[in-house]
Amino acid sequence: MTILGCSGISSFRESKTDDRRFYIVSPTKTLHLRTYSSIDRVAWIQALILATKEISINRGVSFMQNDVLISTEKLRDRMQAEGLDETVIKDCEQIMRIEFAEYHKQLKLRYEEHLTSIGTFHQQLEEVDVEDAATREGQLQLPKYDYSSSGREKFNEYSTTESSDDVEKQELDELSDEEEVSFFDTNECFGDPIVTCAAEVTSSNVSNRISGFNTNHCDAKIMDVELQPDYPNMLLHIPRRKKLPEPIEKEKGVSLWSMIKDNVGKDLTRVCLPVFFNEPLSSLQKCFEDLEYSDLLDQAYEYGKKGNSLMRILNVAAFAVSGYSSCDGRPCKPFNPLLGETYEADYPDKGIRFFAEKVSHHPMLIACHCEGRGWKFWGDSNLKSKFWGQSIQVDPVGVLTLEFDDGEIFQWSKVTTTIYNLILGKVYCNHHGTMNIRGNQQYSCKLKFKEQSLLDRNPRQVQGLVEDAKGTKVATLVGKWDDSMCCSFGDEVLKSKSSFLTENSTLLWARNKPPPDPTRYNLTSFAITLNEITSDLKGKLPPTDSRLRPDQRYLENGEYEKANSEKLRLERRQRMSRKLQENGWKPRWFRRDSEDGTFRYIGGYWEAREQMEWDDCMDIFGEF
Repeated sequence: MTILGCSGISSFRESKTDDRRFYIVSPTKTLHLRTYSSIDRVAWIQALILATKEISINRGVSFMQNDVLISTEKLRDRMQAEGLDETVIKDCEQIMRIEFAEYHKQLKLRYEEHLTSIGTFHQQLEEVDVEDAATREGQLQLPKYDYSSSGREKFNEYSTTESSDDVEKQELDELSDEEEVSFFDTNECFGDPIVTCAAEVTSSNVSNRISGFNTNHCDAKIMDVELQPDYPNMLLHIPRRKKLPEPIEKEKGVSLWSMIKDNVGKDLTRVCLPVFFNEPLSSLQKCFEDLEYSDLLDQAYEYGKKGNSLMRILNVAAFAVSGYSSCDGRPCKPFNPLLGETYEADYPDKGIRFFAEKVSHHPMLIACHCEGRGWKFWGDSNLKSKFWGQSIQVDPVGVLTLEFDDGEIFQWSKVTTTIYNLILGKVYCNHHGTMNIRGNQQYSCKLKFKEQSLLDRNPRQVQGLVEDAKGTKVATLVGKWDDSMCCSFGDEVLKSKSSFLTENSTLLWARNKPPPDPTRYNLTSFAITLNEITSDLKGKLPPTDSRLRPDQRYLENGEYEKANSEKLRLERRQRMSRKLQENGWKPRWFRRDSEDGTFRYIGGYWEAREQMEWDDCMDIFGEF
């Protein structure tokens, strides 16, 4: 692929030993570029392709034939209006024609030189490129491949038996043509004003960024640059919907008391309710909703890299609280997933990939795994619920684990949730209990979710403290689980005995604004996107994905009669799950790390998705 830049022409191709590296090759220099991740490299390649097409269109030159006349009618009319002599007018017209002819001649000459340089450079590339024809086709003809916004398609279809070091050396030799290799620090290269002058990255200015590397600022002809992750992720933004579809039917209300009056004191997860009491999301998708504020973990990772372990655990604590904010005003329950049901979420603009699976029916267990920018998050959960007539109490069972790439690990469990006023009054929920965030290094944190009383004027409070390894209190946290969290340090720690903020408090997290049309489900803007089948997902999901569940889809579309009938059908099928489990059924993507330990992701899902290999996945939503 060739790039036409301001300072010449360039071509780009990928490294076959490092999925983060690619090269920009020009007659004067070679840039060795390394992105934050393989997904980011895909974004840059896509942007380069778009930029190449746009530049080729914008810079296409159309030349006039030599015998085309330049109109001088307006000039003649103006000069006649000034009362000039006809001889003078004709002389001016002749001068104008001569000047335009000379300009046309120079422009055409430049264009011919431009075409010649392109042909010469392509010839140089053929001499330098010693790879086989199949590899060259995989590298230089990238537009043949289908680039989806998920960003995991394979660009190079080849294999090699050489060691990675040998191949890398060969690539350097091929690209540099015995030039001296020099490596530059990321900050040094991107701190150059010539490189960072653009305010944002689009398909039209990526080439300007790359051609902006000036050899006056970098003496070497080969540079190794660490591309900052934020720019490619802007290019990978996937358009997502802002609201749910308009309902097709008018919904009919149902009395909750008539449905559950005979189940007081029982586990409500085994009670079959009509879809009127459901929201168009599954419990698997609700797990991912807890990661809406994953940017807090990105910040925690960066703080840790800079040696600020205290700010790292404070951001982790804020993240642990933020997951409860979406519960505010959510009157409906999510769908219970079927055995083997899965859910994937790939949000490249947020830098995260999430996957979850229902791994057990009795007891009901959901396992999840998420990878972000410098961290991994996993866990399994089992909800034990009891109905007490006017309220429902939900007790989560399970441990959540967060591991950063530098080895620091945090673990915590969720607190109890109680839903009130099921029969009379306005339904509301409250989270209460103590959350202990245990770290394996310097700090740990204790968060207390205050239980709400009838006369409480300041509900939903969360208070916490951070202690070091010696048990010394070094920071306090104050806030509300449905609004925001702040922290205090130093002398303010000793004064923070209430939930009131001080002047020196630092804001850690604040809840996003609600959508303009939340519907009766009161979903957040983030939750509205979770059940959407975007264009990059069509035809690629496994038959077990929650988005393909028919009763949930009918409910989202407002087809309530179909939703109810499908829900009854799937519940009948689900009753067979216990037999499947007793007969040796095993989860496809998760395994316990010990006999009574947490379910851990064993890998392979995203690779199977790339190859569309779903032969071993049951059609759990079809006929039994």
